[in-house]
Amino acid sequence: MNYSHFITAVSAARKASPIRLLTELTRKSPPSVISLAGGEPNPSTFPFKMATITTGDGTVVNIGEDLMKRALQYSASAGIPELLSWLKDLQKSLHNPPTANYSPDQGQMEICITTGSQEGLSKVFEMLINPGDNILLDAPTYSGTLAALRPLGCNIINVPSDQYGIIPKALKEILSRWNPEDVRTHNNNIPKFLYTIPNGGNPTGNSLTTDRKKEIYQLARQYNFLVIEDDPYYFLQFDKPWAPTFLSMDVDGRVIRTDSFSKILSSGLRIGFLTGPKPLIDRVILHIQVSTMHTSTFTQFMIAQLLQQWGEKGFLEHVDRVVAFYRDQRDAMLAAADKWLKG
Repeated sequence: MNYSHFITAVSAARKASPIRLLTELTRKSPPSVISLAGGEPNPSTFPFKMATITTGDGTVVNIGEDLMKRALQYSASAGIPELLSWLKDLQKSLHNPPTANYSPDQGQMEICITTGSQEGLSKVFEMLINPGDNILLDAPTYSGTLAALRPLGCNIINVPSDQYGIIPKALKEILSRWNPEDVRTHNNNIPKFLYTIPNGGNPTGNSLTTDRKKEIYQLARQYNFLVIEDDPYYFLQFDKPWAPTFLSMDVDGRVIRTDSFSKILSSGLRIGFLTGPKPLIDRVILHIQVSTMHTSTFTQFMIAQLLQQWGEKGFLEHVDRVVAFYRDQRDAMLAAADKWLKG
């Protein structure tokens, strides 16, 4: 795919921050190397020496002195290697994305850590949207998304949905305003992307069916727009097997997916992750370099240590416990409504 068509002039102009490159080089250097270039504080001055964290299931996460020195220091803007590696394996296991084995220029799957999925979304929007651009929105949608989009001056085209999510027929009717042949022209005004929350949509609670996802993806291919799959509730699906994702169908490298640990581990830790084609994820990382620099190194290590101890099996068992809790809460609320709110 030609990703230059999608990114803004500002995003295209971003270059790697030299100070951030020095930080990454320092991380790869042997312990004997003392760098004077990166502006890193001496870890001997850090007041925290070690930490022991006990989880609800009895798992003990130990962050010893050596690891604590790393956890309290600057880290790579994409995320710490330990967490990135674990999450890449998880995405491959859960979604089996076709792009996992592509070359970078083909849209190879890449991941970066973000300070909650909201940061990832905000930076994706700023990477893609010029004032006046047309975008497609699963309506009604999350108020936080609207708050991020409106100041960018884009034309929001609402796509009707029902209890099964976006209605492909309605999307096709909207897209009929444009000629698919126009995708070959440089300055066409075909919508750049479709934004959707496919599972437990906020505020509707609706979830897209697999058949509809397939129809929507084919329309994305026909009209050459990206799909932003904002999926913070993916792990909270009550029914198994979990629904196939847009990422699992992405043969072109046109899906950008956001995931979050907020609803299943902790909202206050602010850990999310962005998955998508490498040429676009790299643009987001360049933006992170000059804004937040990186997500908290300590919270990344905290989560990475926990996930490594749990393994994928232990993580999914924890997810099952969270789902069971919210299912019980749902049932209790419905029972109370049935008892007290009937006329």
